[in-house]
Amino acid sequence: MRISMVSEHASPLATLGGVDAGGQNVHVAALSTALARRGHEVTVYTRRDDATLDERVPLAPGVEVVHVEAGPATHVPKDELLPYMGELANGILEHWRRSRSTPHIVHSHFWMSGLAALDAARRFEAATGRTIPVVHTFHALGIVKRRHQGADDTSPAEREWLEPRVGREADGIIATCSDEAFELKALGVASARISVVPCGVDLDHFTPDGPAEERGLRRRIMTVGRLVPRKGVDLAIRALAELAAEGHADVELVVVGGASGPDAERDPERERLRALAAELGVDDRVLLRGQVSQADMPAVLRSADAVVCTPWYEPFGIVPLEAMACGVPVVAAAVGGLIDSVVDGVTGVHVPPRDPGAIAAVLRELLWDEERVRALGHAGRERMVSRYSWDRVAADTGRAYRAVLDRSRREAALRTAEGALL
Repeated sequence: MRISMVSEHASPLATLGGVDAGGQNVHVAALSTALARRGHEVTVYTRRDDATLDERVPLAPGVEVVHVEAGPATHVPKDELLPYMGELANGILEHWRRSRSTPHIVHSHFWMSGLAALDAARRFEAATGRTIPVVHTFHALGIVKRRHQGADDTSPAEREWLEPRVGREADGIIATCSDEAFELKALGVASARISVVPCGVDLDHFTPDGPAEERGLRRRIMTVGRLVPRKGVDLAIRALAELAAEGHADVELVVVGGASGPDAERDPERERLRALAAELGVDDRVLLRGQVSQADMPAVLRSADAVVCTPWYEPFGIVPLEAMACGVPVVAAAVGGLIDSVVDGVTGVHVPPRDPGAIAAVLRELLWDEERVRALGHAGRERMVSRYSWDRVAADTGRAYRAVLDRSRREAALRTAEGALL
């Protein structure tokens, strides 16, 4: 099968940890590579954000990244990219026309990519009479973002009506968790067109076995992700302060993510977190690490007794998968995709969202119970192996593609038959 992936802001070649570079980049890269291993041919279309980039860059055997001219060839915040989606559609359509073989299916990622993919597919059908079905994965929904961020939501106003339109007009939707599927149904997306396929994790890279980074104190908790308020890193700092106030002086918090180098000192969220740690008297136990390469992440994760993942909301969350794959239990907010991936009491512990006291209570019980830490970590690894390998995710995605293609053929045959009767 020939597959066109569309990921307007999240290039699979990007360096992770920046403002708009995170789980979606990993997802597109890993899913494309896993699909290619299963014999498919994958082309990933993304916006050129650097003038020095080649138009076509191989990512893995069977996977090529195509940089499309859509807006200025420099970084543009994703919430400012909507005006360039017509150009992205133009570039995708032109590449299809120049290619000797057009795709069997398009899989777009994030709502703006969906707009570009649907535009390109419709125009291709109008010009050639051939239909290319579009499958879409949202990765995040604007309605959920607005619910939690309110006036701080920087999404363009048009998202409110364009995003549901993508959901209703795409030939199929691949949701990453059951909570997202529920939200999509409320937006008017037909249940029959929704498949639930989670994100995956590289089980050969993230393993329980291997070196672990040396700790500074006897016990270590960790947060990993972009430094933005909604990720809830401040909740982990407040929980640490509660433990410290009770006399637990042997616990440190390592914060992985955000800017590194000279830019780190100008990061407002980093400075807010640093000031909070100082205010609460735990700045000597909070280590702001900045970005850590994917190559080094397993050793860093293995050094933790627990990974705290307590965002306000989370469409899916790859960090918990990586932690569990390394045999590390997760303290997770009971929101979004974390409800599915972290099994409460089995691979980690759920806590109410935005509740540092609940986080502290769980850590108080967990950190001094080494047997339970080992049991949760072992169960987490087993769950990742059984359900979250990228090969399993690619197989399930392929089945979703085939279901969409079969339905598209049936609908086309029905239209032909109806046309013959007129």
